Formats: sequence, C-alpha cells, structure tokens
Amino acid sequence: MDIKSKIILIYGPTASGKSNFAIKLARKINGEIINADSMQVYKEFKILTARPKIKEYKNIRHHLYGFLSVKKDFSTGNWLKLTLKKINEIKNRKKAPIVVGGTGLYFKALIEGLVKIPNIPIKFRNKIRNDHKNIGQKNFHKKLVKLDPLVKNKIKLTDVQRTLRAYEIKLYTKKSIYEWFKNTRSKYKKEEFFKIYIDYPRKELLEKIYTRVIKMIKTGAEKEVKNFLKLKIGQNKTSNKVIGINEIRDFIEKKSSLSELTEKISIKTRQYAKRQATWARGQMFDWQKVNPKDLGKFLKKI
Repeated sequence: MDIKSKIILIYGPTASGKSNFAIKLARKINGEIINADSMQVYKEFKILTARPKIKEYKNIRHHLYGFLSVKKDFSTGNWLKLTLKKINEIKNRKKAPIVVGGTGLYFKALIEGLVKIPNIPIKFRNKIRNDHKNIGQKNFHKKLVKLDPLVKNKIKLTDVQRTLRAYEIKLYTKKSIYEWFKNTRSKYKKEEFFKIYIDYPRKELLEKIYTRVIKMIKTGAEKEVKNFLKLKIGQNKTSNKVIGINEIRDFIEKKSSLSELTEKISIKTRQYAKRQATWARGQMFDWQKVNPKDLGKFLKKI
C-alpha cells in the first residue's frame, strides 16, 4: 500500500507503543512526526507524560512536543492551528506528515474541522460560572437541557466543562453547540488521510501501564511534580490534568505510601486508557485497526 502521499494518523490508548511505531514508519516513508497528545506539549512534564526521548527520535523530526509552559493554556483550536501549519511545512519538504497521539478531540478536529464559534465576552462567561457555582452542577445541567434540548443525552451530568460551554454558546449565540457543529468543515478531504488505530489487547495493556508507572516513579516523576508545585499554577490551567500530579503530591505530603502511589497512578492511567478505547469504538469506524503484534507485518506492506 502506498501511503506516502497521505496525512497519516496514528491513534491508540496510552502505553500502546504509538511513538515507537511512528518512528519506524517515519523512517520507512521519509516522514516527520506531529504530536497529538494534549499533555505532551508541556516542556516541564517529560517523564510523567511519557514524552518521546530525544535519543529515541533517531534523526526523525518531531513537532509540538515539550514546547509550551505549564503556565499557559492550550486548546484544541491552538493545536489545530499549529498542526495545519506543520503539515504544510512537512509536505513542502516532500515528506510525509505523521500525526500521532491519544487525544481524540485533536484527531476529530483535524478530520472534521473545528467549530468556529464567536468569541464570548469574559464578563458574560463569568456571570454563567457564578450561576453554576451557586446552584451546583446537577441543577445547572437541568437548566442547560431546558435551554438547549439538543444536548440531552449528549453531555454527561458529570461533565462540568462541556455543560458550561454548551450553555454559554446557546445563551450568547442563540444556536445550540450542535447546530454549530453541523456547519463545520475540515481543510482536507477524507481520502487525504490514512488512519491507523493501534488496538492493544486490554490485559496486556494493563500490564504495560503498570510497568510504565513504576519506571516513571524511578526515573524522576516526583521531581517533575515538585518543580511544578513550586510554580503555584492555578487549578484552572489545563496542565493540571497531567495524570499523576495529585497522586504524587499526596505522596510528597506523606498521605500515601510508595505502593499506594504506584497503584493510584496505575488506576488513573487505566481509566484514561479505557476512555480512549471507548472513544475509538464510537468514532473510528473507518480506521485500520492493527494489533501491536502485527505492526511489523503492517510496515512490510507499506
């Protein structure tokens, strides 16, 4: 199969071996790799986010890894803008762009386009957030469904961020967030993508996750978190979503033992991997599903 002229997408759950496969693929087809992991953009978190090491790059150019301060927010829109630019640059160098990661929304935005909703004034947004704080998530979610019936059964009761976003969009623009989605278009045609999903057997993946967590703790994850805590980053910053921060903070404060720390981060990572797999089942109907054991054979066919 000839995929050199395509934009290659590689998605898979955490610890599934995406990065190593991407490097082998890039070497074979003269490609360059673009990060599609929302936490690997932060320069202060190399170990805790399992960011590829420079020595693993093996002369393959990598983009959008470890370039952003944890003090700054980074949205799907920010990522898409940078990625579109990188894809063009890579294509102009007559190389193949390979987008690899586990953040589903990034891939969705690239494939389907990102909704272009008008900027909502901060005062307007703050007023909604104060209302949410006063009545609580459960009541506010009911209020959202009443205001915008299209969100019913689409936004979970526990999803505070999406609840607030959907409410402010409907109230400010008079259109449902899902009406905005309908008018969204990608810059690329579907046939311009070659999509690979690394479908890792769950039992084996859980073992890999546990091994990776142990390695992270041994190689300096605690130091990364200590340095992060010294910066006193506000809880509203997206960098706080890095798995392991809260668990290591408890360990530093002697609220948990080393074995408890390992188990807690492993559980959190397993839960994340499960969400990634669930997202894939609902979105990736036309992706090539490849078992990690068959990646070698897959590379030979290319």
